[in-house]
Amino acid sequence: PRAPTGMGAVPELCPQAPLAVLSKVELRVSCKHLLDRDTLNKSDPCVLLLMQSQGQWMEVDRSEVIKSNLNPVFAKIFTVDYYFEEVQKLRFEVYDSHGHTGVGTHDDDFLGGMECTVGQIVAQKRVTKPLFLKYGKFAGKSTITIISEEISGNNGYVELAFRAKKLDDKDLFSKSDPFLEIYRIDDDRSEQLVYRTEVVKNNLSPVWEPFKVSLNSLCSCDEKRKLRGVVWDYDSRGKHDFIGEFFTTFEEMQKAMGENKVQWDCMNPKYKIKKRNYKNSGVVVLLDLKIHRVYSFLDYIMGGCQIHFTVAIDFTASNGDPRNSCSLHYINPYQPNEYLKALVAVGEICQDYDSDKKFSALGFGARIPPKYEVSHDFAINFNPDNDECEGIQGVVESYQSCLPKIQLYGPTNVAPIITKVARVAADEERTKEASQYFILLILTDGVVTDMADTREAIVRASYLPMSIIIVGVGNADFTDMQILDGDDGVLRSPKGEPVLRDIVQFVPFREFKNASPTALAKCVLAEVPKQVVEYYSYKAFPPRCPRPPTPDPSLGSPQ
Repeated sequence: PRAPTGMGAVPELCPQAPLAVLSKVELRVSCKHLLDRDTLNKSDPCVLLLMQSQGQWMEVDRSEVIKSNLNPVFAKIFTVDYYFEEVQKLRFEVYDSHGHTGVGTHDDDFLGGMECTVGQIVAQKRVTKPLFLKYGKFAGKSTITIISEEISGNNGYVELAFRAKKLDDKDLFSKSDPFLEIYRIDDDRSEQLVYRTEVVKNNLSPVWEPFKVSLNSLCSCDEKRKLRGVVWDYDSRGKHDFIGEFFTTFEEMQKAMGENKVQWDCMNPKYKIKKRNYKNSGVVVLLDLKIHRVYSFLDYIMGGCQIHFTVAIDFTASNGDPRNSCSLHYINPYQPNEYLKALVAVGEICQDYDSDKKFSALGFGARIPPKYEVSHDFAINFNPDNDECEGIQGVVESYQSCLPKIQLYGPTNVAPIITKVARVAADEERTKEASQYFILLILTDGVVTDMADTREAIVRASYLPMSIIIVGVGNADFTDMQILDGDDGVLRSPKGEPVLRDIVQFVPFREFKNASPTALAKCVLAEVPKQVVEYYSYKAFPPRCPRPPTPDPSLGSPQ
């Protein structure tokens, strides 16, 4: 894994791949039912964010300290670089802070920790997990919630500039020190802090610095969603004085585009009831609003687009008898073979983006029971009605149990499997929604025999929501396979029709034998986010509105 900061290049092993598609993700953190470590008052919690780099946990950032609060909502927004093709492990640690001495590292200051991946957070949008103390012990009923929003420069975002006029004066010997908070009101009527401005000291008509927020973060795709603005008078002890509030929508805000301005009365509900001639506690003005709408890979993922992963395994005779230790399909109890290494490396990335964690697993080039006829698109679990396996481990187990039951044969025909997955993708395309994208991983030990049919199938598939990854296993000469990877020119069908978009990535596994297990996944998956965006942009399918957060099935001990 690359270090948490900086954008490392893809390994030299994979010169044809571009730099990893980079986005930045905002993570908002809140906790509930934290342990109370202080004797006289409540804990003063602070969150540390750590990221794993080369097997070591490195601190990336930390939140502010919230005084005397066991259910904190942190204003600090953590920003992390997001790489689709990597498993990026995160750890959140909550500590009880002790004033000027800062965050302690003693066990009695530790309120709990939680581990997850960036992929899990962006795929589920909201992750709630229990906090754990040392040795896997639950930290009471403590939980931590992480909410993700993308803030990539390529993402749709809005730029807002606010000021206020004639605010109420809350200070005795000076003028108020106002700051503004913007909240999004969600469907369950809960409020999500979107942005908190800086404090403008000693000023009843402050002009706050313009700021940018993602459209997802501001209104969740719904221009009519209610927003709440709150103006406070800052207090250094954390007891800020309420000046007033106003309600609006993004639809109303858009009237401020160009030369126009929009303003709202800043109202204090208590004053409105008590004071007969009460008009307002000041006025908040939206001076300017600029919208930038460009969709990105994360827009589609956070809008609910699922990545469906299919693996196709070459069972032709050229692999060698699986009972022989020289065979590419030999099952060594101490060392996974190249097929398994490639399957796990790529599958572990894709599984974070598939909510049901079920993967289609197919084989080709073997004689299969009961009649032992050659098949080029059979389910390796031998269930023709349902070729899906439970998770990557389920695929591995089906592969291992399948080997003794089949006869390796030939030829190496892959067009039938491409066509099979393409039929499912075509059904998905008819929904005219960005709801499911298909990745087909083909593992083969030789050059395909049906090259003409394969080229035709790839051209057809380039019009559908799918990408194809081919990994060459073993020491064969794969030179002719490079034609399928359109990096050196546009792939064409036998009749000369070009692919609509480049959807194939081919690599020989032997180039990664001495690399880290993640290097292969980085190389072959680096182009997938671009391919997803290209397809949906061509079809003019916008991301769907964010779905309700996916329930997290992994509530339990940390990984």
